[in-house]
Amino acid sequence: MRDTLYHQQDAPAASFEFNEAVARVFPDMIARSVPGYAATLRLIGSIADRYVTKGSRVFDLGCSLGAGSLSVRRQIGDRAEITAVDLSEAMIEGLKSQLAEQGIQNIHPQVEDVRDTHIENAGLTLLNFTLQFIPVDDRLSLLSNIAKGTRPGGVLVLSEKIAIDDPVVEEEMRKLHEAFKKENGYSELEISRKRAAIEKVLLPETVAVHQQRLEQAGFSRSQVWLQCFNFVSLLAFRD
Repeated sequence: MRDTLYHQQDAPAASFEFNEAVARVFPDMIARSVPGYAATLRLIGSIADRYVTKGSRVFDLGCSLGAGSLSVRRQIGDRAEITAVDLSEAMIEGLKSQLAEQGIQNIHPQVEDVRDTHIENAGLTLLNFTLQFIPVDDRLSLLSNIAKGTRPGGVLVLSEKIAIDDPVVEEEMRKLHEAFKKENGYSELEISRKRAAIEKVLLPETVAVHQQRLEQAGFSRSQVWLQCFNFVSLLAFRD
């Protein structure tokens, strides 16, 4: 379904939530709102093929409708069990419906706060535009839990909207992002109302802050492998 949630003047301006209304339009919303999202999903499959060994596990934390899990599964098949976690019941129900339709059995959806998920023997963990919605004070403990549960040679994919230290560049990236959304059919009203709603819950940080925290958490090194405007994806390695 096409995302028209913020199309009308009287559209809800409350804080953004991953509720049933969002779940219905989520694939359209994220494709039209996040530059580089399709490339991120496609290449996550290639990353999985390299780092997910037979007997290891995959965790997709904040999986939404499971696009990341499904991308991984298309590449590795039944090589590993995939745990897909989201706090939104609407998102998990949507993923369960897809899995039933496709007869997929090695993706296991569960409704849970990602901060409570037990990570073990992970060859790959996905935090695909998830950490930005976690309270800043809880981010290190979440990443430490992931690092502790990642097997040697495993990796974390961390995709985020970022802040930029240089205010001039920050403003240019914001304008380019808004231009991207306009090109994808969003109106000025929709962009403004969505921004007002999501800024209350999405707290971006700089790449330097993310990399410092990843090191603190126990990852040996990290690298930006994809960037589109003010959206990046990092690959963090566990020795």
